[in-house]
Amino acid sequence: MARYMLLLLLLVCGLGGHAAADDTTIYVIRKGDTLWGLSEQFLKDPKFWPDLWSKNRQITNPHLIYPGQRVRVVDGRLETVTEAVAPKAVAAKPTVEQPLEAVEERTFTVLGNEGGLLEAEVQHSGVIIAGQHGRVLIGEEDTVFTDIGTNRQGTEGERYTILRSSSEVYHPTTGEKLGRRVVPLGSLQLARVTESGSRAIISRSFREVAPGDLLVPYHNLERREIALKASGRPLSGMIVESYTGNNALAAGDIVYLDLGISHGLEEGNLLYIVRDVKIEKGAVDPSLVQLPHEVVGAVVVVSVGNRTSTALVIKSIDAIFKTDMVISAPR
Repeated sequence: MARYMLLLLLLVCGLGGHAAADDTTIYVIRKGDTLWGLSEQFLKDPKFWPDLWSKNRQITNPHLIYPGQRVRVVDGRLETVTEAVAPKAVAAKPTVEQPLEAVEERTFTVLGNEGGLLEAEVQHSGVIIAGQHGRVLIGEEDTVFTDIGTNRQGTEGERYTILRSSSEVYHPTTGEKLGRRVVPLGSLQLARVTESGSRAIISRSFREVAPGDLLVPYHNLERREIALKASGRPLSGMIVESYTGNNALAAGDIVYLDLGISHGLEEGNLLYIVRDVKIEKGAVDPSLVQLPHEVVGAVVVVSVGNRTSTALVIKSIDAIFKTDMVISAPR
């Protein structure tokens, strides 16, 4: 899955079982160690991942381990050891003392076409008005016609990004307008320009293009890596829409959240997808009981707007749905 799993196990590298409070295991980082590699070496039950991450807010960059660094696990938290440790406290388990095979650290890769909720009106340069030979489903290297001409400062060779603008999205519970769902489809280049129109070639496409899709000034849609970063404050929000528009979602899907910069959200933040446990009617007075959240998955934020954001589902234990809650740390 990705780097949040990396974090899990430096935590567990001393947790071969539940050690006594005064039996602290110290582990010395070796050259070639990665957090992911250590997690694969020592984590016996991957279902521990939600609890382990939520207890380790200080680990904001999984690259920040280095040879010779000493770490220990205390109450499910990873701590850097700086002070001297009594000899009896340095009782590393035999498995920890074995040389670790270096494991390449895994990353979250995004393609740049994840889209999001555009909080302002779409300012477009033109529109695809037809496909060659009347085609309505268009792909890479196909010819299309646009309404961008010299009257709109169109020039031969100029490139544009193709966007699809869908319906406006409103918050499922408050009814507040969040923005319009916009998804990049690819790019095109003008080949022949007249006064009021042009012929163009689709140079890149992520999905099928169709007449009516919008053209905006070109920006490069690049594959990039997202570094995991712990949130600096408590966050609580909701999945309000998805890239596909589907209601049922799983790992690998793109979702849109009602959290953004104004809430303290940052690119790379990991959030848990949770639900409140439903107490059986008549079993107990719900007002007297506060149960732990039911954790059903996790997302990593890949882009952030002022009030909304785009996230990649990196873990799904159960089916995930629009309106599911997302939080920075489950109770």
